[in-house]
Amino acid sequence: MLDAVTLKEIAGLYLPSRWHYYYAHSKLRTDPLYAAVAGALAGTDPPLLDLGCGVGLLPHYARAAGISLAYVGVDNDAPKIRLAREAAARGGLADVRFETVDLARGCPAHQGSVAILDMLQFLPPERMQPLVIEAARCITPSGRLIIRTGLQDSGWRARVTRAADSMARTIRWMNAAPRVYPTAAWLRAELAAQGLTVSFTPLWGRTPFNNWLIVARR
Repeated sequence: MLDAVTLKEIAGLYLPSRWHYYYAHSKLRTDPLYAAVAGALAGTDPPLLDLGCGVGLLPHYARAAGISLAYVGVDNDAPKIRLAREAAARGGLADVRFETVDLARGCPAHQGSVAILDMLQFLPPERMQPLVIEAARCITPSGRLIIRTGLQDSGWRARVTRAADSMARTIRWMNAAPRVYPTAAWLRAELAAQGLTVSFTPLWGRTPFNNWLIVARR
C-alpha cells in the first residue's frame, strides 16, 4: 500500500471536482485492489490493457509503486474516460492512453498483460465467455491476466456484492446493472483451456464484498 500522502496526491489529480476527489481518495485508501494488482504486475514488462478502466486510477497507483508499464485503459463510459484523460494529463503520465470502447462488442487487439477489474458482471451474459477468451489470448509468456470479480456462490458476501453493484447503477455511478457473476470453477476451466495456470486469492480487505483476485499466466 502506498503512503497516505501519495494517495492524497493521486486523488488531488481529480480536482476541481470534490466528489471525484473524495471518491478517488476513499477508493485508493480502503480498497486492496490497487496494491494487489501492482503486486501481480511487479517484475513484468509487457504493456497493460485495462478493460473497464473507469476513471483511470490504476496507472497512477502503478507508477507511484514503481511499475512503469505502457498502459491502455478502455471503458464504455465516455465521461469517465474524459476524467481519466484529464487526471493523467495533470499527473504527467507518459505512455498512458484512454479510449472509449464498448466491450460488449469485443476486446481491443493487444499483446501483453490484461486487467479485468470489477466489470465482468456488467457484461451481457453472452459476452462474458468471449471476452474472457479474447483477454486470455492476449497474454504473452511474460504477461499476466489479472481479474478482480465477485464470484457466484451461496454465501452472504455474494448477496451483498450484488446489492452494492445494483446500488451503483441506481445512483448512476455505473451505466449498467449487474447481470451474471462467474463461478470459480467456470473461470478456472475457461482459463485453463487457453493454456493459463490460475490462482485465486480472496480480496475482501475490510469490505463485506465477495471479491476475489484471479491471476493467470502461461
